[in-house]
Amino acid sequence: MDLKQLNTFLMISKLQSFTKAADTLNYAQSSVTTQIKLLEEELGVKLFERIGKNISLTHDGKKLIPYAQQMLKLSTDIKNNISEDEYPKGVLTIGVAESLCVIRLPEIIKEYRKLYPEVEIALKFGSCADFRRYLNDNLIDVAFSLGAKIDGGEFISEIERDESMLLLAYPGHHLLEKEKILPEDLEGESLILTEVGCSYRAAFERILKDEGISPRITLESGSVHAIKQFTMSGLGISLLPRVAVEEEVKSGKLIPLKWQGAEFEIVSQVLYHKNKWISPALDAFINLCKEML
Repeated sequence: MDLKQLNTFLMISKLQSFTKAADTLNYAQSSVTTQIKLLEEELGVKLFERIGKNISLTHDGKKLIPYAQQMLKLSTDIKNNISEDEYPKGVLTIGVAESLCVIRLPEIIKEYRKLYPEVEIALKFGSCADFRRYLNDNLIDVAFSLGAKIDGGEFISEIERDESMLLLAYPGHHLLEKEKILPEDLEGESLILTEVGCSYRAAFERILKDEGISPRITLESGSVHAIKQFTMSGLGISLLPRVAVEEEVKSGKLIPLKWQGAEFEIVSQVLYHKNKWISPALDAFINLCKEML
């Protein structure tokens, strides 16, 4: 197999069409068909099912996707890193939690782009669980994470800082009158939370469960901005990192409740895989994060 075949395979998987993949890659359709046929013959499996004009991935085709992505990423790493030039260039892929991207990362990227204009930055959003997989599969160069601590012998964490979490309500909410909020005070309250898989949502739900409280989740969203808007509109209580809501708290649009329950133990981290080649671009990014965070 060659990288051209794998790239074509991934494009067909994404577009669900041989014709569209050929147009996108500027190949003749016969060339696309031949590449996939040769790849299937070499692997001894069928990668796509063709029924009428529709195509879909087979079970083996789905299994091939992460390997193909990793091989193409390694190819990019080789091109970027096998060079006598130590000046940062090439592509730097950063896995990032949305709440950090909204607040902290823009200034870092702005400064990085000013210092190293030849580096192309690609962002891949995800959760802590996603970042473990992304790093292990070499789909990202570095993770800029916020949530439960990512540890283990396979990762190197260059930066770690504890993050404050706030239980937030809209002005006028009845719980603002209480001097302290315990898990039992949230029984029956409407909660607006991040999506399943988010580590600080999981920590919150675990605290409530330990106290025998069944959360009443009325809304969930993967967007921190949407959660803030829903909360300010009076639809419920939310849990968000302080770093993501500083402006709204300062203006009085969101008001922290006086939480006295268990700690959430949330951290932000900048980390990479222990076997990752530290390219000049990655090294420069890590050093800049150390200066600015």
